[in-house]
Amino acid sequence: GGGGGGGGSSSRGVEVRVPGSARRAMATSPCSSSSGVSSSSSSGFSFDSGLEIKTRSVEQTLVPLVSQITTLINHKDKPKKSDKTLQAIQRVGQAVNQAVGRFITVGEAIANENRELKEELSVACSEAKRAGETIAQLTDVGSLDQPESDGRVTIFTDKTGVVKAARLLLSSVTKVLVLADRIVIKQIISSRNKVLATMEQLEKVGSFQEFVQIFSQFGNEMVEFAHLTGDRQNDLKDERKKAKMAAARAVLEKCTMMLLTASKTCLRHPDCESARVNKEGVFHRMRMALEQVVEIVTDTRANGEVEVAPVSIFTGIKEFKSKVEGLRENLYFLSKESLSLMLELILEHTEDFTDSAYTSHECRERILELSKQAKTELEQLISVWMQAQTQKAKDITEDLELSILKTCQCVDELKKELHSAATVLVTDLLKSHADHMVLKALKIAGVEGNLEGVAEYACKLSEQKEQLVEICRLLRHVSGTEPLEITCMHAEDTFRVTGPQIISAAETLALHPSSKIAKENLAVFCEAWESQLSDMSVLLREINDVFEGRRGEKRAYLSLPRPGKHNVSLKTLKPVKLDGEEQGKIAKLGLELRLLTSDVDSETEKWEDQESEIVRHGQSMSSMAYSMYLFTRGEGLLKTTQDLFHQAEVFATAGLKLSAVLHAFSNQLEDDDKPLLLVEIDKLISMSQQLQITAKAPVQGKIAIFTKVDTCIQKTRSMIIVLARVLPVCYRLQRKHKAGNGSLRSPRAWKANRLQTVTNDDSLDGKTVEAFGVKSLEHHVANLTFLESK
Repeated sequence: GGGGGGGGSSSRGVEVRVPGSARRAMATSPCSSSSGVSSSSSSGFSFDSGLEIKTRSVEQTLVPLVSQITTLINHKDKPKKSDKTLQAIQRVGQAVNQAVGRFITVGEAIANENRELKEELSVACSEAKRAGETIAQLTDVGSLDQPESDGRVTIFTDKTGVVKAARLLLSSVTKVLVLADRIVIKQIISSRNKVLATMEQLEKVGSFQEFVQIFSQFGNEMVEFAHLTGDRQNDLKDERKKAKMAAARAVLEKCTMMLLTASKTCLRHPDCESARVNKEGVFHRMRMALEQVVEIVTDTRANGEVEVAPVSIFTGIKEFKSKVEGLRENLYFLSKESLSLMLELILEHTEDFTDSAYTSHECRERILELSKQAKTELEQLISVWMQAQTQKAKDITEDLELSILKTCQCVDELKKELHSAATVLVTDLLKSHADHMVLKALKIAGVEGNLEGVAEYACKLSEQKEQLVEICRLLRHVSGTEPLEITCMHAEDTFRVTGPQIISAAETLALHPSSKIAKENLAVFCEAWESQLSDMSVLLREINDVFEGRRGEKRAYLSLPRPGKHNVSLKTLKPVKLDGEEQGKIAKLGLELRLLTSDVDSETEKWEDQESEIVRHGQSMSSMAYSMYLFTRGEGLLKTTQDLFHQAEVFATAGLKLSAVLHAFSNQLEDDDKPLLLVEIDKLISMSQQLQITAKAPVQGKIAIFTKVDTCIQKTRSMIIVLARVLPVCYRLQRKHKAGNGSLRSPRAWKANRLQTVTNDDSLDGKTVEAFGVKSLEHHVANLTFLESK
């Protein structure tokens, strides 16, 4: 039934080379002839369509079918066959045929909807149907009552026939999937073309009324494009392509809001050169992102060139170590020149660090010293290696083993030093830009019509931009995985492009200081900058996780049910994982959670006393929330929904414990300082209790389980928002209490502060929701009416 069940999703993507796991399942022996049947034996069977599986849905469709067929082909030929054996063979044969029938129904439906591929799809479906029926006939072995001499052809008398039918079936099913994938790719390209055509209309539009109408159409087209590319992204197996698709889609989502405000500003101030430059920048970036999506889905570049990805130092060190350690197995598999060249390239890339103005003198000296040491160790290794070759040694010598170890240790130390250099630089830079002073100054100068002020702070922002671009480049070298390298490159590109766009938006506002739309436009670009800075802290954490070998968990606070530790019978829990579609739905909420944990971590890092109970509870809750975010991505230690629900329960308990600690802390404060904190403590207690109830509530069924997952993460998010508000308040009160200034506070001052806190709450919520993508595309479309009133 697996083949048929996957058929429904098969139209989402393919290109099929049966992977190692499936190929191993498919069969084991003979060398295949051109027909796919062994010339020396008919007891085994092999299949390779010559196409690579690129999507999960195709793999899920093919592998069960391959498994069923392999069961048939590889059954043991015994002289005596029991009824049980015969019935099992017949049952599998019928299951294959039924699964193929369901698959063909889907294939034929796709064929009827797509005229240009109808003929090819129909032929492939007919072949699959014929092969499925053949397998059913050959496995219709009946029972022991029927004599084998009755002349009927069965799997026992014609093993070769079954092998032929199986190969025909798999090749025809694969062909259907390949054709279906071409349709999906065509849909994405067609959707992209619609978006591009409407963008051209938007660029030329001359009136507000016309703009509103066309933007409404554009919004709907972008929503369709977002859904198609989102499905494709979730379905891709290649993590590098997945990351590139995510980056391109993030650009498109953020740029949609920018396009809206930049276009409105241009319409309001048609003669303003800076407004025109600002708008053109947005359109250009969107076109580049749309082009990148098409390159990913078609595996080709527009100009026909082969993409050359920049090599990171960590990747170079990994390959270098692999070659060096390979000498243990084979002294003759590579030349000393190739090994020397590999190290030379690594050390050449370290110049990005040593030449950087932001690298400290001490760090630069350590990198240079380790680079020199690596060269010396390699020279020694080559000397011992060549000596072993001269002596025609078969086994590795003691001297060579020692030299291999010393060389690898040296490059590991260099790797560690580079990681430390990059992460310290990023941490310091993020802290120095946390107050967004330059952005605030640009907004004020713009509103005041102060062109000189805008020019002054534009220079400072340009300096920040250059810093951030260089830091992203250094961070890419130490990121550790290809997807994280791509995220670093995306961040670098975002800072490089957004910086000048903020400046042009600020210049426009300075020229038209009373323009509400120019002010709104500048705010949108500033939000994108702030959002990318926030993403950088998350990226830094993920890079550290990879480096320290704890990709799935930030700290040791996670509490999972383990045998013997909790009163939970693991056998009674049905492990359920989220599928790709569910992960897509909940990804946005997970991303918000991720950003909030960064806010909490930033607040806890401010405390001098890292052993404070408030800090420790805050860090613990942040870590648990981060693990729940990883669950929404299908990563980390929370593998099933049951794991998540248990984690939510533990998180809720941690919230109650923190509430008790905060109550104790509030008792040390002056009366005027207490009310603000007590309000937040009450909220935290209430939310913790609600989450406990939700996490413990029994549910059954796919929809109910997903709803519970969604609710648990939403409630966790709400608690983290409160935590992000409470920590700075406690930090401020704790410092004031230590300084002995608590009695200086007046009731009136507290009321003023409370009003200010409410305002900050609003901006925090706004920041949280907007930070990762400004607003959803559907929201843009639904709220277009406000254009007319402006």
